[in-house]
Amino acid sequence: MKLYFSPGACSLSPHIVLRELGMQFDTEKVNLADKKTASGGDYRQINPKGYVPALQLDSGEVLTEGPAIVQYLADQAPEKHLAPPAGTMERYRLVEWLNFISTELHKTFSPLFKPATPEESKKTALDTIALRLDFVEQQLQGRDFLTGNLFTVADAYMFTILGWARHVKLDLGRWPAVHGFHQRVAERPAVKAALVAEGLIKE
Repeated sequence: MKLYFSPGACSLSPHIVLRELGMQFDTEKVNLADKKTASGGDYRQINPKGYVPALQLDSGEVLTEGPAIVQYLADQAPEKHLAPPAGTMERYRLVEWLNFISTELHKTFSPLFKPATPEESKKTALDTIALRLDFVEQQLQGRDFLTGNLFTVADAYMFTILGWARHVKLDLGRWPAVHGFHQRVAERPAVKAALVAEGLIKE
């Protein structure tokens, strides 16, 4: 398998999951500005959408969209318990979290990284993110992770998105449980390995 990624982008989530699962995989960095891969290829030939992540399977098929990729990966190694079995209520709770992170947090952060976004729109986005983090703070009370005391693919995704907070000067200290969650996940060996591999921290 090969994961196409951009350092610190949402592709960090499947990168973490791959390392948590101990899978064999390659990575290739993508320049999102010119849609070129590190090897000089046109990334749009891999993923016509033009954004990361994309996972090229050994069969040659390409899977896109982070929530789909991480569930696919978790299902390849069910003994690692990164996702509950398909068809269970626990699995639907995981999907519920993945959708919440994707639509309510991930996409609300997006305009904050665009220089052309008006300041008023940025303020509105930050206010919305704060409201969503209020909810996450409540849900994390008495829990180590989003769905309980087991780390899942939803936690990898949440960790990735929370990592963007410092780039937009959003202090996670306002939410003690969220901040503690972020620090706790950052200490996982697989998470550290992914961050090092993407050049986000030093060994």
